[in-house]
Amino acid sequence: MALRGSHLKRIGFVQGKAIGVALEIAGTALKGVAVKEALKLFGKVIEDPSAYVDDVTFGPLALELLKQKSTGPFLRESSHDYPVYGREHIESGALAQMDVAMKLPIAVAGALMPDAHQGYGLPIGGVLATANAVIPYGVGVDIGCRMCMTIYNFPAEKLVSRRDQLKKLLIDSTRFGREAFEKPKDHPVLERKEFSELAVVRKLRDRAREQIGSSGGGNHFVEFGLLEVVNPVEEHGLLPGQYLALLSHSGSRALGANVARHYTEIAMKSCVLPPEAKHLAWLDLNAEEGQEYWLAMNLAGDYASACHHQIHERISNGLGEMPVAMIENHHNFAWKETDRDGNEIIVHRKGATPAAKGVLGIIPGSMATPGFLVRGKGMAESINSASHGAGRTMSRAQARRTILPGQMRKVLKQAGVDLIGSGLDEAPMAYKDIDQVMEYQKDLVEVLGSFMPKIVRMCGDDRFKEAD
Repeated sequence: MALRGSHLKRIGFVQGKAIGVALEIAGTALKGVAVKEALKLFGKVIEDPSAYVDDVTFGPLALELLKQKSTGPFLRESSHDYPVYGREHIESGALAQMDVAMKLPIAVAGALMPDAHQGYGLPIGGVLATANAVIPYGVGVDIGCRMCMTIYNFPAEKLVSRRDQLKKLLIDSTRFGREAFEKPKDHPVLERKEFSELAVVRKLRDRAREQIGSSGGGNHFVEFGLLEVVNPVEEHGLLPGQYLALLSHSGSRALGANVARHYTEIAMKSCVLPPEAKHLAWLDLNAEEGQEYWLAMNLAGDYASACHHQIHERISNGLGEMPVAMIENHHNFAWKETDRDGNEIIVHRKGATPAAKGVLGIIPGSMATPGFLVRGKGMAESINSASHGAGRTMSRAQARRTILPGQMRKVLKQAGVDLIGSGLDEAPMAYKDIDQVMEYQKDLVEVLGSFMPKIVRMCGDDRFKEAD
């Protein structure tokens, strides 16, 4: 990787002719090679710069690196302060991960949403703003995972009278996990130039073509439910009242997962961090690898959107009804935004919903609890973000160990929900109280309506294909 002025600034050379030994120090520090030796030499240069290079000023990050000899490179001694919404219901592991993220020298701001729980690198529900750098695991493996809702001006009672038809429509029109359609539909996203220009996605194009229009496993779903609008949504002409709605949750399938793994490996080799921070390795957006990742990330996000649009198109055709509105938002992504001082920042939302002023979003609960149609209030303290769901209280393994099938069926029956697929790891009891989560973020979003699932299609345990 060729050294540029931006690289030198990142490790503290803010001006001057940083040549000779200074370039050697920059190279070793950035690549994580012989770090101890580099820091020793760094210390000597700081003590007597004129003996090594002419006209060099060392910034605070250079001094910070010297201080960190005992704990490893690139971490501050203490983390930036950041707001935590619903702290009392967030596990210690997620808080610890966010603390580490806020020690990164590239971190400029952060926030933890009320649905937060521990993940890899940045916690799920973590929002991190950085300066000209992107963290692949700060985005996540399922790049561009999103919510998409189509709304129909359709009598609500038809959900009861046509329930069997709607269930069959979900089964026929969706594929999950390793399943794919025998004859996938075409889409312009598959002709994007990135599939030819980026080596990592070139070899993924055929699989992307096979999987388009399908959904992942785990917590991904497609479901019919009732949307109760309580505040007008003028931009879509939605007045208060009840509507039939279709809600989907899924991401970029194998395309996004492989992009994430590929560039995380590159980042971890070029940016060696202490063990507790290793998954937070970053790519400089001025470097070739950073620019490549940015292009691949955006391609994966657009591919995820295309998958949702095909899901909703298939079901709309099956219904024989045109939706009156489609509302879509994504998470597991990085955005170029501007902070309150007008500086460009890179905002990572790993399991967090964009909530800039006026922006519409969907925050789901669980398969047996309501989700919410919301409008962002644009709170700078939360970096214009909100939760992306209720958030887990149990790991998948814990849910499978402790929740009984009969308990799950009872909860679903009480909620009037028909479940097609899924297992105990997605039981409603494995999630936080969505009403409490929404209370914690009432300053972040305005609630425009609530969505109650009624027919849920997921990928999972055959024992739960029908709940009776």
